[in-house]
Amino acid sequence: MENGGKLNIYNSLSRTREVFEPLNPPHVGLYVCGPTVYGEAHLGHARPAVTFDLLFRYLSHLGYKVRYVRNITDVGHLESDADEGEDKILKKARLEQIEPMEVVQHYSNLYHKNMEQLNVLPPSIEPQASGHIIEQQQLVEKILENGYAYERNGSVYFDVMKYHSKYNYGKLSGRVLEDLIANTRELEGQQEKRNSVDFALWKRAEPAHLMRWPSKWGEGFPGWHLECSAMSTKYLGEVFDIHGGGIDLLFPHHECEIAQSVAASGKDAVRYWMHNNMVTINGQKMGKSLHNFITLNELFEGRHDLLERPYHPMIIRFFMLQANYRSTIDFSNEALQAAEKGFDRLMNAVETIKKIEPAETSSWDAGEFIQNCYTAMNDDLNTPVVISHLFEATRFINSAAEGKDTITADDLARLKEHFRMFIFDILGLQQKEGRHGELDEKLINTILQIRQEAKERKDFETADKIRDELQKLGVEVRDVKGGFEWDIK
Repeated sequence: MENGGKLNIYNSLSRTREVFEPLNPPHVGLYVCGPTVYGEAHLGHARPAVTFDLLFRYLSHLGYKVRYVRNITDVGHLESDADEGEDKILKKARLEQIEPMEVVQHYSNLYHKNMEQLNVLPPSIEPQASGHIIEQQQLVEKILENGYAYERNGSVYFDVMKYHSKYNYGKLSGRVLEDLIANTRELEGQQEKRNSVDFALWKRAEPAHLMRWPSKWGEGFPGWHLECSAMSTKYLGEVFDIHGGGIDLLFPHHECEIAQSVAASGKDAVRYWMHNNMVTINGQKMGKSLHNFITLNELFEGRHDLLERPYHPMIIRFFMLQANYRSTIDFSNEALQAAEKGFDRLMNAVETIKKIEPAETSSWDAGEFIQNCYTAMNDDLNTPVVISHLFEATRFINSAAEGKDTITADDLARLKEHFRMFIFDILGLQQKEGRHGELDEKLINTILQIRQEAKERKDFETADKIRDELQKLGVEVRDVKGGFEWDIK
């Protein structure tokens, strides 16, 4: 592996780029907040999935043994992301008159299918919150024992003021506690809290609440923030390397996770916090109320008023990788169509590179190309720069295939290996099945062989008709000496 330098990542906690040094090399512990499974996955779910899949792939490529834990939230996430309203999954189950775990199973299956379409690798472990109730109760007990929580009428709340008197509540998000208190209105049912900013570790289940478990405080269910603290440390240890998620989870979810871990063990569980930014749609934040909420299935099938046509999952992945994970990316038909053109250029170059004949000398420095790609990846996963280097390589590949540039056999072998490696193994792209898959290639080649035979019989009418019909389907045919070549437009 031709890689100099060390991986630098932006740590949201220190607000600086830091050299990544694992706690127990070569092992790396990575935890990422997964979906709350009460609806179809949307563009907002795709962003962290692709971001941390990229990190997982690159860390593994660097030789680390990565344990990647990505959870499924199937209980405890209330409508307001706070301590009010109904459980999101329970609400969906009531609307559809089915069991909550039917909702969970249905949308988990859809999420996994979408992740597979985006070529997101499965995590090492995918724990569900409902399967870790005992661990969550044990964590609540530790926090109570250490004096940072209190019980009221069967619910247990985290005492933020008590915690803040010794530690810093707000160190991740930069929130000031006094401002939070001043700006947090008292909500119905919160009068049992000592302070409006306190959050639930365990909630008493009302009589109509279906998702409930016995505990020493009475029947209830865990708070949303609690599950990630319990499951991350169960599988990765009391202190682990990286915790990731969307920027929208930084407060209150991740801030509360830090408070819970420190209150329980006296230690920060996480060494590096990483957050991907949001996806906007035509400059607006995505939201159901704005009618610009696009699910991944709608995107792949073209079933939305904002979509001009369907977009292949690989175009969505490539579109996201064209921006740094910490930047906002704005979705539009124009942006996706531009991404498609760029993606197709790369895929065509993957085929074109096979046609290059090695020469005695090189007019291309393969080593510099390889090092530039690694330098960009080591710079906080700077995929837009990696892609720009891949496009530079594409220009050379096309030129060399036409005989305008030269490359030695050794340089060509290195270029082939690393060009494919960065596109497929690290960026996680795939050739588009269904448009340029193996079956399609065989079908097109068979049709063009029939056309070639028609030309040899001087049946030019049939040959032209085949070419014109293929062109309507987006297949560009070129007659060359001894046969034909074709590309997807």
